[in-house]
This record gives sequence, structure tokens and C-alpha cells, in this order.
Amino acid sequence: MSLKHLLIVTCLVATLPVSAQEVRRPLLEAGAFAGVGLLPDYPASDRAEPRALALPWLIYRGEILQSDERGLRGRLLRSADFELTFNANGALGSRSSGGARAGMDDLDPMGEVGPSLRWVAWRDTARLTRLVLEAPVRAAFTTDFSRIRHRGFVFAPEISLERTGLFQGLFQGLLRTEGGADRARIGLGPVFATGGVMDDWYRVRPSEARPGRPAYEAEGGFLGMRLQFSYRVPVTDRISLTTGGRVENFAGAANAESPLSRSEWNATLVGGISVSLYRSTATVASGAEPYD
Repeated sequence: MSLKHLLIVTCLVATLPVSAQEVRRPLLEAGAFAGVGLLPDYPASDRAEPRALALPWLIYRGEILQSDERGLRGRLLRSADFELTFNANGALGSRSSGGARAGMDDLDPMGEVGPSLRWVAWRDTARLTRLVLEAPVRAAFTTDFSRIRHRGFVFAPEISLERTGLFQGLFQGLLRTEGGADRARIGLGPVFATGGVMDDWYRVRPSEARPGRPAYEAEGGFLGMRLQFSYRVPVTDRISLTTGGRVENFAGAANAESPLSRSEWNATLVGGISVSLYRSTATVASGAEPYD
């Protein structure tokens, strides 16, 4: 939902198999991601800040409950091509120290929870490439760490192309993993949100109005189109290099007239290194799909 969601995608990194051949993976892994990012303050902001990033991550490969680069999720129903999950995601906040939001409250971190239906629409015979349609509907919450506020709901359908081993020949001499492969993903889709979520970004209360920033009541509807991508290269079984990005366009957005909607385009870039610091002795079979 927010541009900061890219951090969740890039900092939770697992080592994945090249093919459908079964590989044993730790049931639980924990580690840390360190890197840098260029992050817009909020959707349609005209300010982007460079940030140093240091974030912990957790991977749990349970049969029903899982936590990985797709977020925290519980598998309610699963077949070869369909998956119904209940998952969670999150976004960092930002300070309102300047720009269009100068003098306004800071934006608190936002979390999302809700069901998501996922369909593998196509895969190649080697199962190294697949086309996935996903339709998550999540309730959004913000917190200042003293209380939690329900903001509304987000609907973000996406079609994505996922590929392992894209540059496998190029990196073959560098990889030192047991079945590890470089991994690429690109996804495209619209984002819709209810009025409470939009308020968090685009509402201007009468007390916050000033010349060039009139009072404004936000409304729910279309937020924008999102194109996002990620690429990961495992260096060893415990270390991976990862980079990702996102481009968003807000033409036709429901709150394009808000004085806080300053840019029709946003771009985000994140890159860094992920290190697995703990791996449980208990293992599970992992390899039915290159991305599972």
C-alpha cells in the first residue's frame, strides 16, 4: 500500500531451490537486512529521502503458518494453483518536518492484515517461471506505539511474473549455495483504499491550513498504479544480495486535488545485504515450487 512496503519485500530473504527437486530447509530462520534506500514520504509526495536501513527478519516454514518475503500469512486453503491465505504486511512512517506536510503530524507506521486469494495462472514446464494473479483485501491500522487506530481497508490486485535462475549462468561461479538461484520478480496492479486510509495521507484539517495548503477532506477510491520489481542473488547459504524498486503513477487518483498530492510519479529504490544469523536444526521439505 505505502511505498515503504518495498522494505518488507526486500529484507525478508530466503534461499530458494533452482528446480522442483526437494530440498530440506530450516523450519525457522532469523537474520538481519542492512542497506540503503531512497523512499518517498508518502504516495504522491514530492519529497524522497535517502535512508540507511537496518531491519530484522524472520522466516517460518510451517505447514499452516508461514513468514517469509511475502509477509506473515496463514494458509487457509491450498491446491496446486490456488492459495487462500490470511496475511499481514506493514509500512514505515515518516516525519513531517518539511515540504507539503510541514507543521502537520508525523505519519505513523501502518500495518495491514486480511485475506488474499492467489492463483498461479501459468508456469513453464521446468517451473522456473510463473505468472501469478493475487487479490489481497486488508484492514489497515496505524500506531504511535501508545495506541492503535483502524484506518480502513486496502484492495491491491496484482499480476506478477516470477523467475528463478534468470542469470544463473552468469553467477554460477560465484554462488556457493545448496541449490540456490538468483530470483527476479516484477508485478503490476492498481491500488484502492477507503476514506480513512486516504485521510492519513491527504486530509488537511482546518487547523492545519495555510497559504498554499487549504483544508481538504480526503475520499476513498483509486490511489494509483504500481509497478514493482525485486532481484536477489544468494552468495552463500546465509548471505544474499538484494535490490528492488517501485514506480507509481497517480494520474486519475481520487485525491489528486489534495494540496498534499504533489507528484504524479513516485519512485523507490532499495538495495543491501541480508544475513541469516540463526537456522533451526529442525527442517522441512521445501521445493514443490521455486517460490514456495
